Amino acid sequence: MIVLKSPREIEQMHEAGKLLAATHKEIAKMIKPGVTTWDIEVFVDEFLKKHGATPEQKGYRGYKYATCASINDEICHGFPRKEALKQGDIVTIDMVVNLNGALADSAWSYGVGEVSEETQKLLDVTKASLYKGIEQVKVGNRIGDIGHAIQTYAEAQGFSVVRDFIGHGIGPSIHEKPEVPHFGLPGKGARIKEGMVFTIEPMINVGHWASKMDSNAWTARTMDGSLSAQYEHTIAVTKDGIKILTEQE
Repeated sequence: MIVLKSPREIEQMHEAGKLLAATHKEIAKMIKPGVTTWDIEVFVDEFLKKHGATPEQKGYRGYKYATCASINDEICHGFPRKEALKQGDIVTIDMVVNLNGALADSAWSYGVGEVSEETQKLLDVTKASLYKGIEQVKVGNRIGDIGHAIQTYAEAQGFSVVRDFIGHGIGPSIHEKPEVPHFGLPGKGARIKEGMVFTIEPMINVGHWASKMDSNAWTARTMDGSLSAQYEHTIAVTKDGIKILTEQE
């Protein structure tokens, strides 16, 4: 069942989203060769606490960290670690913020120092894919329209779309209905209605879309070892149109 959110609930989630966006802006200043994802983990934990919020994914199904930190061929759910980031790496930082019981979810990929032309194109296309999907969020459209727009664009640019991890509704809990694939056919899936709040979070690979799971049972990486990137926003459908609750602009 898809639980529709009231304007008040959406506004509370927007406040969480603003804090999450502010956190990402601070992380962007930290990204450089030599920094570790453990440095980022510690910063996020302390930054959220300072602003009266908590990292919702810490403790979720036994997950131990405030952030997911995925490097290069890691698609998602990488553990923060004390290994230094290197020139040319990609690192994706994903987090869920709980501010007074309201949640927001956003991931962002960062190039470390100077990156290759192919890496920069991957980052640009993945970010553009997110916004191509957001353009389809309109009352009366269907969830499938979002994934179709993302897949059509990303594949036309020579990349592939991960199938095993998708967007989701969000509210009092991290994962709710509807499921939001980043691939598929238009005109399929749930119809988009006022009050829906969900994430769009395309994970795009340089190589094949297939993934494999690490032995930690959390971290997914590309089957062929190719680079992967991800950008994610939490989106609300309101009577005045859509609202990107985690927008950084």
